[in-house]
Amino acid sequence: MVWAFLIGFLCGSVPFGYLAGAVNRIDIRRYGSGNIGFTNVQRVLGLKWSIPVLVLDIAKGVLPVIFARSFNLLPVIVGTGAVLGHIFSPWLKFNGGKGVATFIGVATVLCPRSLFWSLLLFLIILLITGYVSLSSISLALTLPLMNLIFYRDNLPLILSTFIITTVIILRHNGNIRRLLSKTEPKFGLWLKLFGKSV
Repeated sequence: MVWAFLIGFLCGSVPFGYLAGAVNRIDIRRYGSGNIGFTNVQRVLGLKWSIPVLVLDIAKGVLPVIFARSFNLLPVIVGTGAVLGHIFSPWLKFNGGKGVATFIGVATVLCPRSLFWSLLLFLIILLITGYVSLSSISLALTLPLMNLIFYRDNLPLILSTFIITTVIILRHNGNIRRLLSKTEPKFGLWLKLFGKSV
């Protein structure tokens, strides 16, 4: 179990958003929101760099879980490690991203039915509000609740997703404060499509 977690943790710990900034000779953590995830990379470097970061961050959740059984490792433990590795990357002094993309990657393999409804809610909220953070929080809260419906007999999965959700919500503490004070920036692509006056 420990090895499964550590392997997942190391796979998830690769900070692709930070590396995208490094390739462009900047520390992405010093720009925008300071986060290394898709939204901030898009804000600072554009879609050319943020899309690959998003795909790779999702892959950090998908691939370790897919290959876990080949190495006699528990997929749910590997997946938990991957998300927490992204959030607490040892390469960035244990201060990484917020874990949503990697969580989506893990859920793609372990609980696709729950992920479908959670992603649907994510997209609806994003379309209506333009806030990626609010959409991400909604996804994180919805996914473990959906697991209680679709995967109610899988206790390890339910516990894992509740733990991850708790950590993700805590990581969004700053976003929650900005949402309440109405100072949270909206998604750049949303603003281009719907206009700043919406």
